[in-house]
Amino acid sequence: MDALHAAAVAITKARRIAVLTGAGVSAESGIPTFRSALASMGALWKDFDPATLATPEAFARDPERVTRWYDHRRLGCLAALPNPGHLALADLERDLESRGGEVILLTQNVDRLHQKAGSRRVVELHGTLITWRCTLTGRHTTPEPAPMREFPTPSPFDPRGLLRPNVVWFGERLPDDAVAAAENAAASCDVFMAVGTSSQVYPAAGFIHAAMARGAVTIEVNPEKTPISDLVDIRLQGPGGEVLPRLLVAARAGKGF
Repeated sequence: MDALHAAAVAITKARRIAVLTGAGVSAESGIPTFRSALASMGALWKDFDPATLATPEAFARDPERVTRWYDHRRLGCLAALPNPGHLALADLERDLESRGGEVILLTQNVDRLHQKAGSRRVVELHGTLITWRCTLTGRHTTPEPAPMREFPTPSPFDPRGLLRPNVVWFGERLPDDAVAAAENAAASCDVFMAVGTSSQVYPAAGFIHAAMARGAVTIEVNPEKTPISDLVDIRLQGPGGEVLPRLLVAARAGKGF
């Protein structure tokens, strides 16, 4: 049995599937990774270490620069479209729900392309660039789909506060509710898939190990080898935008979702 067929059999037998997605999935929609996005903004950013723009300390030091950088990225996310990998995962969710199962999508991406593709059960481990929050009240708002007018941007909730992107910066904790949802998904799934992620960033990288420990079938979809490539049950080499639609077709042909 080849790897694609084995993976198709596994997902058609599953009642609960957890899928962890990383930057590779978004890159197929033209959204650059953090470092390549930094380079694309040209001379203004060429001398900056990405970490100096993604910390609470950086925002406190220079909120104008950090706000401009993240607003540029936000607009790129809003303009991007889901790719076939996003769409296949949304279709898989609908297929499994039609027979009483569920797909829990755990994403490290901040662009909300999974939701744009139609996925509904999405856990945002690293937050999202689409919403911003007040530095004083913690309340969230969704800026209009146009460049921000002021840098830094005053909070609409408290005139003493500023808006910052609703993402997890270096040195910050992942949202407790997101971590709890991901741990529950890893502990209760029949199949755990890691798609387009380097499997090096924790705690997200640890969820597949938790799924392995409880006996779930583990599947990796990635064009490159990662630290989990030799540990998973099934490795599907290639980008998610190519592999996931073929996997869905194979699953539908074998089970009649």
